[in-house]
Amino acid sequence: QVRLVESGGGLVQAGGSLRLSCAASGRSFSGYAMGWFRRAPGKEREFVAAISRYGFTTNYTDSAKGRFTISRDIAKNTVYLQMNSLKPEDTAIYYCAADLNSISVTGVVAYWGQGTQVSVSS
Repeated sequence: QVRLVESGGGLVQAGGSLRLSCAASGRSFSGYAMGWFRRAPGKEREFVAAISRYGFTTNYTDSAKGRFTISRDIAKNTVYLQMNSLKPEDTAIYYCAADLNSISVTGVVAYWGQGTQVSVSS
C-alpha cells in the first residue's frame, strides 16, 4: 500500500510558477513509477507527466513540454512537478499517481493522491 499526499497548489498569475510536491509513504518509493495527472473544470482527467522508478526516464504531455519538469528525490520519498510559464488553461486539480509498472497515460494506475488545486489567473 502506498499513500500519496500532494501539496504546493495555489493561485498564481499567468506566466508565474508553482512547484507541486507529492510525498509518498508506505512501501519502497523507488520501486514505483510516479506521475502527475490533472482534471480541469468540466473536463476529463488527463496525463501531465511521468517519471520512471529511478528517475532516468521522463514523459510529458505535449502541452507540458518545455514548461513543466517532473523530478523525484528518492531519499525524501517525494516527487515534484515544477511548473513554469503557467497559463489559465493549466487551471485544474493536480493528482499524483504511483504504480509498480510504468505510469499509463490513460490513468489506469494503482495509487492516487487526493489532489491539489492549481488556479492560474489571466
